[in-house]
Amino acid sequence: MKTTIKKIFTALLVLVIAGSFVGLGLWQLQRAQEMQRSAKAPVDSTVYPLGEKTTATGIVPPESIGKLVTTSGHYIANFKAPNQKDGKGNIADWEVALLQNETDTAILVVRGLWKDRFASPDIVMATQVEVTGTLMPHQNEDRAANTAQQLSRLDSSILVGSMTEQLYDGFILATSEKTRSGEVDRTRITAPKLTSGVPGFYWQHISYVVIWWFMALVVLWLPFYKPQHSQREGKV
Repeated sequence: MKTTIKKIFTALLVLVIAGSFVGLGLWQLQRAQEMQRSAKAPVDSTVYPLGEKTTATGIVPPESIGKLVTTSGHYIANFKAPNQKDGKGNIADWEVALLQNETDTAILVVRGLWKDRFASPDIVMATQVEVTGTLMPHQNEDRAANTAQQLSRLDSSILVGSMTEQLYDGFILATSEKTRSGEVDRTRITAPKLTSGVPGFYWQHISYVVIWWFMALVVLWLPFYKPQHSQREGKV
C-alpha cells in the first residue's frame, strides 16, 4: 500500500514539474510571437488629439508611445536639455518648452536644437501654437545637472515643485509647429527608434522554449532511468 501511494505521489510530482516547464516554454513562445507581430505591425501614421492617447493624471500608456499626436496652446517656459541623443545617434543640446494646452495642464515639447532657439522670434509666451509630434515616455536617467533654465532629463516630474499646472507624463517630440502666421520652419529632431515592449530578442525567446521543453522531457524520463552499477569481476 505504501509503495503504491509513493508511486502515485512521485508520478503527480513529476507531472507537476514537467507541466511547469511546458508552461514556461509556452510563455516564452507567446512572447516570441508577440515580438514578431510587433515587428510586422504597420506604421500608424494617424495623427490623434493628445487627449485620446494620454491624460495629465497618469503615465503615458504603453500602446500610446510613439503615436503622432496634436495639441495647441502657448509656451509658458523654455529649457535647455543637454546631451540628448536622436534617432541617428547624434548627441546635441535640445530646446524644450512647456506648452500650456488647457487652463491648468501642460506638457513638455521638444522644439528642436538649442542652437536654433532664435529661429522663430515671432513665437512669444502669448502666441497660440498648434503642435504635432511623436508622443514619447519620460526619461529616467539624468544627462546633465538640473537648474532653473536646464533640464537634467526629459521628465515633467522634476518641474512639479515649480509649476502650478497639472503636468503630463512624457513629452512631445515636435515634427511641426503652426501659428497664425503659418508653419514654423526649423530643424526638427529625429525620433529615437522605439523597441518592442517585450524584452529580449526573437531567437532568444525561441531558445528558452527549447530549454524549458527539454527540461520537461528530462523530468518525465528520470523515473524510468535505472543506473547500471558496474560489477567487479574476480575470484571470491
